[in-house]
Amino acid sequence: MALNYSTTIGPKHVVFKKVSKDKLVAVYMAKRDFVDHCDFVDPVDGVIVIDQGQLKGKKVYVMLSCTFRYGRQDMDVMGVAFRRDLFVVTRQVYPELQDKEKLTHTKVQQKLLHKLGDNAFPFFFEFPDNLPCSIALQPGPSDVGKKCAVEFEVKAFCCENQDEKINKQSSVRLTIRKIQFSPENSKLVPVAETTFEFLMSEKPLHLKLSLPKETFYHGEPIPVTVEITNSSSRNIKDISVSVEQVTNIVLYSNDKYVKSVAKEETSDSVPSGTSLKKDYTLYPLLAHNKDRRGLALDGRLKHEDTNLASSSM
Repeated sequence: MALNYSTTIGPKHVVFKKVSKDKLVAVYMAKRDFVDHCDFVDPVDGVIVIDQGQLKGKKVYVMLSCTFRYGRQDMDVMGVAFRRDLFVVTRQVYPELQDKEKLTHTKVQQKLLHKLGDNAFPFFFEFPDNLPCSIALQPGPSDVGKKCAVEFEVKAFCCENQDEKINKQSSVRLTIRKIQFSPENSKLVPVAETTFEFLMSEKPLHLKLSLPKETFYHGEPIPVTVEITNSSSRNIKDISVSVEQVTNIVLYSNDKYVKSVAKEETSDSVPSGTSLKKDYTLYPLLAHNKDRRGLALDGRLKHEDTNLASSSM
């Protein structure tokens, strides 16, 4: 167990702090959400504070990891863990291998180093290309333990060398998130069209679906325009419109899940030889899908709400 709380270094800066149980090492970070802007990702930076009197010749390391977990920890059997490390990088913080100035990249780091004194050391990581964002599959109401998820973590620890077993008393872990931000492109107007041929009908049915824009943000309603030209001999009735979430899991199996997250069922009809043009509004919200097992959600930090997973760019 470790202490986990926030502190401030000024009127506008909240800093996240976590201290190991033996108080040997502490992590300070100005934020826990790091944005993937599609063409670049925010780097991960912070400050480690060390109690050098307790070190006794040991070294201090900081690690950034991305892990895919696909089973609970208590399911790990015969040394086979239901997890896979997608990315792990470890840096030595103390004794220093570089000058502090070379590892100090932000003003918040500079302020922390100035405030925390000589026992404070900066760290800095850059995400590699093509790492997934933080995401989790929603457990069912009766599920317990860790869920299937992609998780990111910053971990600081001290030991003789980075390959030996880490003493949990002298280590500290801080969960972070890699999240995606997609700038709105108002020039793209999505349109989909299809034609259905029916047996014993000379002419087809034409269906067109359009949206006013390509990007929608969490909580925003999605207006949909449906146009149907029914030249067939069939009468069309009970039109339904839905938003579906498609989740592909390709690491441990080639699974694909398709789940409706918003649906409007109507009694609208299009008799043979007529047409229909109508607008519908859909609300894909996690609040309407709380207990549905297997929905993909954006990763969450402890005790915080989240939302339906963003589309992967």
